[in-house]
Amino acid sequence: MTSPSSRSGHAPRPVVGVLAGFFVLLPLASGAAAQTPEERLAELGIELPTPDAPTANFVKAVTTGNLVFLAGHGPCGGLDESNTGKVGLDHTVEEGYEIARWVGVCLLASLAREIGDLSRVKRIVRVFGMVNTPPDFTQHSQVINGCSDLMEQVFGPAISKHARAAVGMASLPRDQSVEIEMLVELHDP
Repeated sequence: MTSPSSRSGHAPRPVVGVLAGFFVLLPLASGAAAQTPEERLAELGIELPTPDAPTANFVKAVTTGNLVFLAGHGPCGGLDESNTGKVGLDHTVEEGYEIARWVGVCLLASLAREIGDLSRVKRIVRVFGMVNTPPDFTQHSQVINGCSDLMEQVFGPAISKHARAAVGMASLPRDQSVEIEMLVELHDP
């Protein structure tokens, strides 16, 4: 295609600028949208585990309308010294971050079991993170970032940006270091 100035006797020149920019941006936008959450998980080297069975009289996820309420999740796959105890005493903030990231994987495993295809997720609405800490600990947000950062890596910022609370607890069930609840909105069926 040539520019309109070629009609005035000047040599034809290619059209560049906005039109060309449009064609450059279009494949990037469609390519990013084509990658599924499952593909992003695989790219991160994450295989979703089988969700642990509830330890009391509750279920891991409840769907009502377009909302999925995920119960408080601790580290799945068993508790040991690597994921129990207090962050800030038994674990560094960085170790707490990794524990929270793993809890995020466990939340995704329960979510996938509940809804099937993670592409159904329209929005991560809320994350409520609880960190088992000594009373003087103040870096709860840095720990729960492990889960929030994972959600952004899996779903992208438009879907993953959520309301959040990150709080310290004197103890958590079974002495787990981190427990996280999550609320998710689904696309209309």
